[in-house]
Amino acid sequence: MCLGIPGEIVEILADREDFAMVSVAGVKRAVNIGLLEDEELAAGDWILIHVGFALSKIDEEEAAHSLRMLEGMGQAYTDELIALARSDLSQ
Repeated sequence: MCLGIPGEIVEILADREDFAMVSVAGVKRAVNIGLLEDEELAAGDWILIHVGFALSKIDEEEAAHSLRMLEGMGQAYTDELIALARSDLSQ
């Protein structure tokens, strides 16, 4: 199963504007935000991520709701977090 998981932008990387440092379940990770080039993104914004790519900008309420649902899915959520941890697109 493929899931999108919410993450909060910590910073837009100055040397790579198509990447942001994002906190996902307490883990900071570089995420490609190039697909959201038409969105105004900044630290504190929430995005929906799949395997290292930001798919959409979401609000904090939607992020919290999604996290509660994902945590209830058990292994599928764990698998998605593992996939995110293995993706390193910043190199």
